[in-house]
Parts: sequence; structure tokens; C-alpha cells
Amino acid sequence: MSAIPGWLLRHRITVEAYQGSGAYGDVYGAPAPVRCFLDQQTRLVRAPGGADTTSSSTAYCPLATVAPPGSRVTLPDGRKTIVINALRRDGGGLATPDHLEVQME
Repeated sequence: MSAIPGWLLRHRITVEAYQGSGAYGDVYGAPAPVRCFLDQQTRLVRAPGGADTTSSSTAYCPLATVAPPGSRVTLPDGRKTIVINALRRDGGGLATPDHLEVQME
């Protein structure tokens, strides 16, 4: 298993993992700092339900990162956003940089 090299993880985001809905609304985990490579560009992505939507940022994080769809994310500039989708990019033992691709609104 090959991970993204640490020297590429130049940015820090804060993730509050979505845990579901409760009696008083959505429930989130404690804020967790995550080192990542952040690509702030607008592109069309597919949400878990199959709908096409626009993503303004993508974070490439260590594979162990917990950021399911619906999670709240604070970007380095302070902007708050929501996770559209989190895609595991695991090479299955090949010499590829295994990571979690986190697509955000």
C-alpha cells in the first residue's frame, strides 16, 4: 500500500464527520484536523444519489480520513462547505498513491 507522500499534504482542513440525523437535526462528530492536498476548482461531480452537482473544491486526504457525504468542512481560508461525496482511491497493492478524494460543494 502506497500513500500520498507527506510533502504533498500542504493544506489543512477541519472535518466534522456527518453521523446521521437526530431528534434536533443533523449530528456531527468532533472537529478533526486533516492534512490534505486541496484543489479549489469548479467541476461537475456525481452525488451519491446519482444527481450531477457542482463541486468547488476537492481534497486529497489520507485513506483513513473519515468524511462521509454530508460532513461539514472548514477550508484553510475559513470558508465552510459540505461534503458531496468521498471516494476511496485504493490501488489494491499497486504502487499508486492510495487516498480519499473528498468532493465538496
